[in-house]
Amino acid sequence: MSMIRQAEPAVTTPPAPGPKETDGRTRQRSLTLRLLARPEVGVFLGAVAVFVFFLIAAPSVRDGSSMATVLYQSSTIGIMALPVALLMIGGEFDLSAGVAVVTSALTASMLSYQLTMNVWMGVIVALVVSLAVGAFNGWVLVKTGLPSFLVTLGTFLILQGVNLAVTKLVTGNVATDDISDMDGFDQAKALFASSFDVGGVQVKITVVWWLAFAALATWVLLRTKYGNWIFAVGGSKESARAVGVPVTFTKITLFMLVGFGAWFVGMHQLFSFNTVQSGEGVGQELIYIAAAVIGGCLLTGGYGSAIGPVFGAFMFGMVNQGIVYAGWNPDWFKAFLGVMLLGAVLINLYVRRAATRR
Repeated sequence: MSMIRQAEPAVTTPPAPGPKETDGRTRQRSLTLRLLARPEVGVFLGAVAVFVFFLIAAPSVRDGSSMATVLYQSSTIGIMALPVALLMIGGEFDLSAGVAVVTSALTASMLSYQLTMNVWMGVIVALVVSLAVGAFNGWVLVKTGLPSFLVTLGTFLILQGVNLAVTKLVTGNVATDDISDMDGFDQAKALFASSFDVGGVQVKITVVWWLAFAALATWVLLRTKYGNWIFAVGGSKESARAVGVPVTFTKITLFMLVGFGAWFVGMHQLFSFNTVQSGEGVGQELIYIAAAVIGGCLLTGGYGSAIGPVFGAFMFGMVNQGIVYAGWNPDWFKAFLGVMLLGAVLINLYVRRAATRR
């Protein structure tokens, strides 16, 4: 009788634990590199450096009222820098943003005063005009395929001429009339240009609006489908269109957001000073674009954040007021801005290369 031996299962010894092998595709980047990949990190460090510098160079900056002034200056730039930044992430930029602010203020002022209407009617019509200017820029861009530089340069020249010519024609002067005694002025001023007390320091309401708009823009970019569309059209509009992104809608609405920002800042200027100079606003568009670039946005599109331009605008406000508090010649302001702009571009370039280096 033959014996059948049942085979016993082989006993295998698990290999000793060792370092996990990874290739370049699965290797985890360090926390430092992941932080450097954020577009706002470089400008945050720059803003801290500028802040500390002026704390030392201009001791009066440490006063609460001085910091309130710095924040106010930053907010008037930052409110416009936010939609400009979103537009740049979407691959475009707007050279008419500066004069569009004045256009909205002139529209509200002259319509209210010349037609003796409640100022809120002028405010509403100015909003419609500002959105229409933005929609026009976007529509011409998507229909013709022309670069946004040419389209918005044309709009810049048109608005600049219209601002001066219409103001002289309607008022007989280069400035609008005082509307401070008109119906609705006090309510509009409370919304756009009021102040409130914080520990004995008067803070402008624009600071609150600036931070609120920044939070909203950050949420839109990071948590909504529209935010994905912005990054997609900025990276490659052909690829974005191929996967179903409404490129035309996204581009036009981004320009309209710039129009909204121009309207809001224009209303602030009108209700702060009661009158508007028709020749102002020229050159401000470069400040808005520079704040966005310093904040980490690329002129080529597809990269950036809403937080970065907040720090970029703060740097502008800090330098603008810090030079005054330090007792220096204010003519150095533009030189400082040029240095900050070039420095920010170089830092952002280095940061992006370091963050993507394997």
